[in-house]
Amino acid sequence: MAKKEMEVVRGLDLNRYMGRWYEIASFPSRNQPKNGSNTRATYTLKEDGSVHVLNETWTDGKRGFIEGTAYKIDPSSDEAKLKVKFYVPPFLPIFPVFGDYWVLYLDGEYKYALIGQPTRKYLWILCRENHLDEEIYNQLVEKAKEEGYDMSKLHKTQHTDPPPEGEEGPKDTKGIWWIKSIFGK
Repeated sequence: MAKKEMEVVRGLDLNRYMGRWYEIASFPSRNQPKNGSNTRATYTLKEDGSVHVLNETWTDGKRGFIEGTAYKIDPSSDEAKLKVKFYVPPFLPIFPVFGDYWVLYLDGEYKYALIGQPTRKYLWILCRENHLDEEIYNQLVEKAKEEGYDMSKLHKTQHTDPPPEGEEGPKDTKGIWWIKSIFGK
């Protein structure tokens, strides 16, 4: 039986969507460290209409990050379907890696969002703050279930209070977290 087409947000205002988003929960990705905390993404609109993406996470007190670019799959569509391109490994960017970034739900104030992709292999719950009201969290989980996601894979992301600001902490300059992620560590 074929899975139904996912519903995505229509009329996404990219200007309002820009800024910092904290990962509240996600399906673990092999490209992220398993024990990462304070995971967040910062989006900046570029002059050409694409989006600069900075993904950060802290592992063992060190800040790991990767930068990429996102762009609308179909610029003429009002659907919030984007493609993201990163170059890996982050310490020597050689190979392009592409992923889908579909906004499945976004509240009217642009404070929290549910992000997925068509294979349903990855899922993110994002918020402008590093915590989310449990009732809203549960509503987003239900929405993901309705879209056919296996919620047994969902993992809550640990955050400190207050969260790190800027580029606090020593950087993972060797890309060790990325290498470990290849081997599922």
